[in-house]
Amino acid sequence: MKRMGILTGGGDAPGLNAVIRAAVKTAINEYDCEVFGIKESYDGFIEEGGVIPMDMESVRGILPRGGTILGTANRGNPYTRKVIRDGKEVTIDVKQDILDGIKKLNMDALLVLGGDGTLASAHELYSLGVPVIGVPKTIDNDINGTEITFGFDTALNIATEALDRLHTTAESHNRVMVVELMGRDAGFISLNAGISGGADVILIPEIPFKFESVIAKIQDRKAKGRLFSLIAVSEGAKQLGGAQSISRKGDEIYVPRLGGIGQTVADYIDKQGLESRVTVLGHVQRGGTPTAFDRGLATRYGAAAVRLAAQGGFDRMVALRSGKITDIPLEEAISTPKRVKPTDDAVITARNIGISFGDE
Repeated sequence: MKRMGILTGGGDAPGLNAVIRAAVKTAINEYDCEVFGIKESYDGFIEEGGVIPMDMESVRGILPRGGTILGTANRGNPYTRKVIRDGKEVTIDVKQDILDGIKKLNMDALLVLGGDGTLASAHELYSLGVPVIGVPKTIDNDINGTEITFGFDTALNIATEALDRLHTTAESHNRVMVVELMGRDAGFISLNAGISGGADVILIPEIPFKFESVIAKIQDRKAKGRLFSLIAVSEGAKQLGGAQSISRKGDEIYVPRLGGIGQTVADYIDKQGLESRVTVLGHVQRGGTPTAFDRGLATRYGAAAVRLAAQGGFDRMVALRSGKITDIPLEEAISTPKRVKPTDDAVITARNIGISFGDE
């Protein structure tokens, strides 16, 4: 292995720079391999100046940094672009341009750091002759085949701290505080932050809720002298028989943007004569310094991905299982998204301690 590329795709996540650092250091130290960073995800293959050489100096000091020094692009379809032709906006396919750019670099391996969408595109690239290795990145923790993705722990800690802070102001004003958290179609952030942050109600996509059940929980607390409540709501949560709240419609390039369910829940609570406030934590969950756990996991992933590439283990993804780093086929990783199951230990535990999921 003499030439290796690295790119980051999809939404940013804490720990991306730690993976890049570990991969560059391992490739140079262990394999005397030339390393290239691909800027702005796959765009770097077709944009001028989009491929940059990387050495030890280029990754110095980035371990604690959030975001990604290579930049990223978050598109549902990474191969399409909108351009203006003859005064009209049209969508074009740039897949072949990307493939041509990859082939020009004559790389022995390409490390793709991303979530389910980015990894699906990496699997497709392998079928077209690109030697790819996947690294699971997402704060949502929804990639199959790995116990945890890097970025999740940091997002979870930020969400938990927010719940801690809102708990005190909710109690001071006898209010219902609604906190909308990220996660898209997976409720792992809201579930785990809700348990750790002392939420009274947790609403997640996997367990559709009824407004009446949410109100019943709040009223039950009031009857017991607890005049405030804390509700953790996943952005993908939905009412029983209803649909997810969309803040921006999708198209041929971008997936729909979820958002607004927190306000919907708060509005319903207000109509019942209960004072509420809503906080949308948003991209605060993605930014800033990664936790020690995410730094360590990301570093292990980065080094393992290079070792896997050196062994020729392409079309595979590094994963964490039983506390150990292993690897699985990319096809397995993208086959079925990981979701919270109503029978999961965390859900049962939450119910045991009196947390409502709005379904009973």
